[in-house]
Amino acid sequence: MEFGSFLVSLGTSAAIFVVLMLLFTWLSRKPGNVTIYYPNRIIKGLEPWEGTSLTRNPLAWMREAFTSSEQDIVDVSGVDTAVHFVFLSTVLGIFACSGLFLLPTLLPIAATDNNLKTRSKNATDTTSKGTFSQIDNLSMANITKKSPRLWAFLGAVYWISFVTYFFLWKAYKHVSTLRAQALMSTDVKPEQFAILVRDMPHPPDGQTQKEFIDSYFREIYPQTFYRSLVVTENSKVNKIWKDLEGYKKKLARAEAINEATNNRPTNKTGMCGLVGKQVDSIEYYTELINESVAKLETEQKAVLAEKQQTAAIVFFNNRITAASAAQSLHCQMVDKWTVMEAPEPRQLIWKNLNIKLFGRIIRQYFIYFFVAVTILFYMIPIAFVSAITTLKNLQKIIPFIKPIVELTSVRTVLESFLPQIALLVFLAMLPKLLLFLSKAEGIPSQSHAIRAASGKYFYFSVFNVFIGVTLAGTLFNTVKDIAKNPKLDMVINLLATSLPKSATFFLTYVALKFFIGYGLELSRIIPLIIFHLKKKFMCKTEAEVKEAWYPGDLSYATRVPGDLLILTITFCYSVIAPLILVFGVTYFGLGWLVLRNQALKVYVPSYESYGRMWPHIHQRILAALFLFQVVMFGYLGAKTFFYTALVIPLIITSLIFGYVCRQKFYGGFEHTALEVACRELKQSPDLEEIFRAYIPHSLSTHKPDEHEFKGAMSRYQDFNAISAA
Repeated sequence: MEFGSFLVSLGTSAAIFVVLMLLFTWLSRKPGNVTIYYPNRIIKGLEPWEGTSLTRNPLAWMREAFTSSEQDIVDVSGVDTAVHFVFLSTVLGIFACSGLFLLPTLLPIAATDNNLKTRSKNATDTTSKGTFSQIDNLSMANITKKSPRLWAFLGAVYWISFVTYFFLWKAYKHVSTLRAQALMSTDVKPEQFAILVRDMPHPPDGQTQKEFIDSYFREIYPQTFYRSLVVTENSKVNKIWKDLEGYKKKLARAEAINEATNNRPTNKTGMCGLVGKQVDSIEYYTELINESVAKLETEQKAVLAEKQQTAAIVFFNNRITAASAAQSLHCQMVDKWTVMEAPEPRQLIWKNLNIKLFGRIIRQYFIYFFVAVTILFYMIPIAFVSAITTLKNLQKIIPFIKPIVELTSVRTVLESFLPQIALLVFLAMLPKLLLFLSKAEGIPSQSHAIRAASGKYFYFSVFNVFIGVTLAGTLFNTVKDIAKNPKLDMVINLLATSLPKSATFFLTYVALKFFIGYGLELSRIIPLIIFHLKKKFMCKTEAEVKEAWYPGDLSYATRVPGDLLILTITFCYSVIAPLILVFGVTYFGLGWLVLRNQALKVYVPSYESYGRMWPHIHQRILAALFLFQVVMFGYLGAKTFFYTALVIPLIITSLIFGYVCRQKFYGGFEHTALEVACRELKQSPDLEEIFRAYIPHSLSTHKPDEHEFKGAMSRYQDFNAISAA
């Protein structure tokens, strides 16, 4: 990419962001759009513009974001969201402090050397394949081999590393405090009174699974055990319940159409309503509902009596006993009676709870292997996409576009955006697959599955986007050399010498992400258009309208690894091409502002894990730092700097730092500390209400005069009292 194309890309991205911000300012003041721009407040029963002013100032939202406190975020969106902002502010601090030293120090040192002039034919030393000399002169590529100036770049590696250690230590302590304060809350939270028990042995003859588990825990905790809820096989009852809920929605829709038009709607009974007998919709769905309720009640009784499994939720009458039980060994054989803290009721993945310990271990290793193979072989299509989306190759593949591409303005725009957009679209296909694979490991909760998928996506992004794009141009030329000499130093040297050549690609990639990505995030143009189309042509009931505008959460499974990829790119280029620090600071600073606004007004958290994402984030930041140090070791070696070995102590320090942090802090995230759990509540917990919170929707009653019967949920459970939790 030429320098002019880069400036066009940057300027166009900035202009698009300004336009999208102005659109946001205008559209968010329209009463018909409040459900798109203020859904969080609407769901909480607040006025959309409460505490704000309808000013025409397009920067007013920034002032509101700046003045909001961390406690405001916790109150509105929970601890997990607050922890995400700790992540953004920590990385912002790392890059800002690094830039304060690196930019005024390294840029003059690089600009006053003359390596590129004397060795202009050496492709290894350029950050842009020889076409981007204005930036090359401000990079490490302009430093002559064996030059004493390389000491400054070695010092920069040390500076960035120790700044990172400082900010990460400070952040880990802060997040630990946030988590402890949330768990000390005087409010009653059902998950703090329960544990999840798995791998239970089969009961003795004459006992049900329910009776067996009750007697086991009553013997260990005679004063504090309350009751248990045995997990059941719910696939059939879930299907009936799902069908029933679908019929209810269709009946409500038919009644709304009848009320609006005064004509009773009809539908066909065949596949997708396209074939079959024509019937009155209201009568048809009413009949289906009545039939489904009868089926559901019959299946509920069968499930509770006959389909008990070897897992359960066990409840205690106080928090400290539950916290103690969750971290205790209950059986001499570690594959029996395994326990953990119970997730929130809304988080449970019920079908995974009955998977045995060794089955979970086998699944985990199989999926790790599958993901590793996917990461390795996905690089082939990534490299292919990167190659064919260059204009030169596209003209060979699609000859008829040549007259269009030869237009200077069109060519400049395509060179600026085409490879990056193709890469972003290609990556958008992956997250659902990784989340599916994570759940297939046997993970018991939604938040844990999202953390696992996020980790897979991060490593995928680093290996296929960062390393894949970096090596795409040189890997095939050097594959024979690697085959002859498959040593680690050969691979490190290849990565180090290839990295500078992709600098301009990643500068543009980061700019595209923060200007276009956050511009679309703030303006919410796409959700707005989709909502109004659905409302006009598809929605007939209030429930359908709410479903159309409901915003969801921050999507940590893709957002966190996406941010970590930008972190990795900025780390690895921070010394080689220090200007990228400006882009890194802009990305995380703008992200902090935009997402602050969205967290306060838009997104609704779908779960609360009390910051358990942070150890995952911390570990990946250290992995990115480790990769940066390895790359600098290779690149300084490529510059034949005699003291390159001084990077090795930093690599060892990173490993030690990670180990110390894990030993000091991780235990408080894996389990709830007893000093936290022992705090007094402001009112006595309603244990029956806590128990009911864990009853699956499909096992709740639909008849008001339901009788008592024996089942998996309790010895004698009154279904009159069960709400649709």
